[in-house]
Amino acid sequence: MICYGQVILDLADELVDAYADVFSAPPWNEDEETIRQFAVRLHADTRRAGFRTALAQSQAGIDGFATAWVTPAAFPADRAYGQVAAQLGRDRVKELLTGALEIDELAVRPYARGRGTGRALLTEITADAPDRRAWLLTSRLATDTVATYRRLGWHEVMARPGTETGVIVFLSPEHPGR
Repeated sequence: MICYGQVILDLADELVDAYADVFSAPPWNEDEETIRQFAVRLHADTRRAGFRTALAQSQAGIDGFATAWVTPAAFPADRAYGQVAAQLGRDRVKELLTGALEIDELAVRPYARGRGTGRALLTEITADAPDRRAWLLTSRLATDTVATYRRLGWHEVMARPGTETGVIVFLSPEHPGR
């Protein structure tokens, strides 16, 4: 189910709980402050152009979620964006990422893994990506996550020689620039 705006804010506590369940564990090891920052970001993110959230729910509650928005033409410099820009260069960022759907978070609780939850969330959130263009990034240390994206047909954007950082950029299976 895709949700927008206030509906997401109404579910914020449940989303933060799912986020904490996923990202406080290895390899992420996020602390309470980082988890609190996700809650703050969520409120700001709902105002981004093209913001949406896909939810996977069961009787247990929120099993997983994905958040996304359209990457602005003025490519951000905060968070991991600087690493992305360094790896790809301005021209490739513009060609591949700006104006595309950016998957910011994909979180699947441990008990819901291995059942197609992540695949379903990615399929749903990217279904109406502008010109079939969607992208995400993840940590190189998250080897299981990297393997999952590859298995699902996402394509790694190779870094320019000598610019590799701690993140990997992936393009969706239908992205024309893959």
